[in-house]
Amino acid sequence: MTRPSKSLRDSIVTLAHGCCEYCQSQQIVVLDMELDHIQPESAGGKTTLENLFLSCLRCNRYKRNRVTGIDPDTGDEVALYNPRTQIWADHFKWSADQATLIGLTATGRATISRLKINDDNRVAARRLWVAGGLHPPKD
Repeated sequence: MTRPSKSLRDSIVTLAHGCCEYCQSQQIVVLDMELDHIQPESAGGKTTLENLFLSCLRCNRYKRNRVTGIDPDTGDEVALYNPRTQIWADHFKWSADQATLIGLTATGRATISRLKINDDNRVAARRLWVAGGLHPPKD
C-alpha cells in the first residue's frame, strides 16, 4: 500500500470521527484502526482522500480487496457501502438494543454480510460497549 501522509491520515480520521466507517466501532474501544482503499490499489485505486476510509481491523480483514458483496435477501451481487459517496444512515441502522447492525438497502445488507459485522463476537462486544456508554457513537 502506498503510505498516506500524516496530514492525509489525520484528515480521514477527522472525517470518520474516529470510527470505523463501516461498523462504527470507535477508535477508543477497538484501538487499532487502518486506512483502507475503497477501490483497491490492485484495481487501480489511488491513495487519496476520496478513495481512503478508516476501518477497524476486523472490517478491513473481511473486506480485503473486494468491492462487492451478496445481498442475503435477494442473492444479487451489489457494490459495498462507499463512505465517501454514500450516507451511512441511508444504508444502516442499529437494532433496538444497539448491538446488531441492520441493513436498510441491498448495499447495507451486502456490506454487513461481506464484512461479518454481526458475528457473535462483535455483537457481544457491542453489548458491553452499550452498557458502558461507549456505543453507538454520538453523531
